Amino acid sequence: MIGIPANKNRKDRKSEEGVGRVRFPNADENEQFALVTQLLGANQVKAMCQDGKERLCRIPGKMRKRVWIRVNDVVIVKLWEFQPAKADIIWRFLGNQVEWLKRKGALSALPI
Repeated sequence: MIGIPANKNRKDRKSEEGVGRVRFPNADENEQFALVTQLLGANQVKAMCQDGKERLCRIPGKMRKRVWIRVNDVVIVKLWEFQPAKADIIWRFLGNQVEWLKRKGALSALPI
């Protein structure tokens, strides 16, 4: 079989090699880092936010079946302006990105 790559069934290794671009929360948009503490079902999670408050967070429809969120994942949440006790998850970080953020000191306020 000539012409078939040996690693055709493996995942793309680009995400494992380097960190790439890492998204940071925008304070003007009420975004902050959070750590997922509990999965509640029906696209709801509890997350410990950077400001020390635990919030009920919603997984929006565009992320629901594309990005799987688990306990102890580091995410970016966007606080609701009309109800600050709730938030939307807008980004999930991968393992190598979390390690990079820890080394840079960006996650010092989270209980990781």
